[in-house]
Amino acid sequence: MSKTRLTRGKLLAAAAPLAAVPLVGKLALEGDAAAVGHDHSSHIDSRALVERGHSAMGHAAMIGEEVPAVGGPNDLDALLYPPPALPYQPGRVRDYSLTATDVELEIAPGVFFPSWVYNGTAPGPIIRATEGDRLRVKFVNAGSHPHTIHFHGIHPTNMDGVFEVVETGGRFTYEFDAKPAGVHLYHCHATPLKKHIHKGLYGAFIIDPKEPRPPAQELVMVMNGFDTDADGANNFYTVNGRSFYYARYPIRVKRSELVRIYLANLTEFDLINSFHLHADFFRYQPTGTGDNWEYTDTVMQCQGQRGVIEVAFAHTGTFMFHAHQSEFAELGWMGFFEVVD
Repeated sequence: MSKTRLTRGKLLAAAAPLAAVPLVGKLALEGDAAAVGHDHSSHIDSRALVERGHSAMGHAAMIGEEVPAVGGPNDLDALLYPPPALPYQPGRVRDYSLTATDVELEIAPGVFFPSWVYNGTAPGPIIRATEGDRLRVKFVNAGSHPHTIHFHGIHPTNMDGVFEVVETGGRFTYEFDAKPAGVHLYHCHATPLKKHIHKGLYGAFIIDPKEPRPPAQELVMVMNGFDTDADGANNFYTVNGRSFYYARYPIRVKRSELVRIYLANLTEFDLINSFHLHADFFRYQPTGTGDNWEYTDTVMQCQGQRGVIEVAFAHTGTFMFHAHQSEFAELGWMGFFEVVD
């Protein structure tokens, strides 16, 4: 069994747009060292797979069963569909529990990434409250390193997740009033910060306004990346943690009905990430706050930026979405909406 490093360059050179996915064997990472074992008797040639898929489907995009992606059609539902918004109610307490653990996540078929996560996934679970709710988050550190939770928003500094470092086996309860309304983030703020974020300790944090937003089909998309050879450059890019997942399992929405996407970027090592929608335009509100909406088909976000997208599709059919950095799309960050009547 020979070993070779799974570098970003090698993945891009192999084939596009599915250069990274059809890898065989388990990617084992220990600390900052990385190596991939290949059984050449069973290694799948990614270029040949892509060419066969394109030839069979007769177009330039892989979609559905032709796409090698991890898991079943409902595996990421808890990360894609947020809990429902609750009407404003004075004095209400919203309780959540987050546990940090060390897990191996399969981000592409046969490719495992040693992660530090909240509640078993990267991104972690969606936290949602209404402006004015008392938010109470009970945090347990069952991982192998000290961790915290830093919430974007407005709160006392002793709830900020900077000084309240929780050692292995420890616990801490974050409690504060949820404000301001918008789409926010939470993530570990222990040092080295880039490692704790890149390893997977982050998630979406939605605060609904007291005056509810219009009814819509709501989705959460957290953009992220995975550096599988520990060279400081991502080898895979995903939405909600699995490469090409929404190409294999397109997201079904209804024509002419409002779709609201809470979009956030937690990609480490790259200065920006982006979201581009094919064949339609959307309204975009940065941070989900204020009255400013942009009408566009592409938005860019640096790490920590987020916003609300609202779109009502004018036509039925299959609509691609992806990062408009082509390299990111080729390494996993693309998918489809299936728009139906």
